This record gives sequence, C-alpha cells and structure tokens, in this order.
Amino acid sequence: MTTAYDFSATDIDGKVRSLDEYRGKALLIVNVASKCGFTPQYEGLEKLWRQYRDQGLVVLGFPCDQFGHQEPGDEAEIKNFCSLSYDVTFPMFAKVDVNGDAAHPLWQWLKQEKKGFLGTSGIKWNFTKLLVGRDGQVLERFAPTDKPESLAKDIEAALA
Repeated sequence: MTTAYDFSATDIDGKVRSLDEYRGKALLIVNVASKCGFTPQYEGLEKLWRQYRDQGLVVLGFPCDQFGHQEPGDEAEIKNFCSLSYDVTFPMFAKVDVNGDAAHPLWQWLKQEKKGFLGTSGIKWNFTKLLVGRDGQVLERFAPTDKPESLAKDIEAALA
C-alpha cells in the first residue's frame, strides 16, 4: 500500500528529500503562494507547526504557481519572503504543479486518496490542506478557506 512516506520531493534549497524522514509523524501538506489572498495563512500554519511539532506534526509547504500566477518568484525569493514576512520555519519545498500532467507524484497521489468538494480530485486553489495520519494515509482534505487554526481538533485526533 502506498503512503505519503513513499514519495520524495526537492526542498526549497534544491536538495531531494524523502518524505520517509517524517515516517510516524502526522503531516499537514499545503500548496502555498506568496501573492494570494490566503497568504496570511502562513502565520496560522507556522503557529500549528510550533504548537504541535513536539507531538509529531510536520507542516510541509509546497509553493505552486498554477492559480492566478500568485507564486511568480523562484525558490530563493519564496524562501526569503516566507522567512521575512511570516517567520516560516516549517519545511518548504521547491515549486511544484499540483494539477495537470506535470503534477508532482505526491500531489497526484494525495488528490486520488482524498477527493475534494463533490468528489472532484483537482486542487481548486492555493492553500488547500491535506492532513496525513502517522500511518502515512490521507485523513482529511481542507479547503483554502479553512483557516489553519480551525484544524486543531483534526490535528489533535491525528496525533492521538
């Protein structure tokens, strides 16, 4: 059976990382963008990371430029923006596609595991959040409009 830990992705610094390094942890995987109306959610995501990381949560940010060209920068610009604007310390990855033929394999799998509204698989917008349990299986998919702080109960259940 495939789990989230079976995938690898290039981090924001250009190093290929196996998600297996997070085995046994709960993951909150988010497609992020620097110039989106939801960009202030970085603050809430960072808060969740700081609040729950010692209990086993890892927030993973995947910049994506597929929605309204809202992530136009390169990895260095994205890293700089996240650090200076929101003091982001959770793991960030290189820009990926989350939809279409060139979608990153992790995102292809996530979308098939947990469909969106009305059973659609495509990611609708920036800041779609997927919660993965400690067993590497997708537990829940949250809409861009779901604020990070509203996920606490689901995260606590995933960590229990």
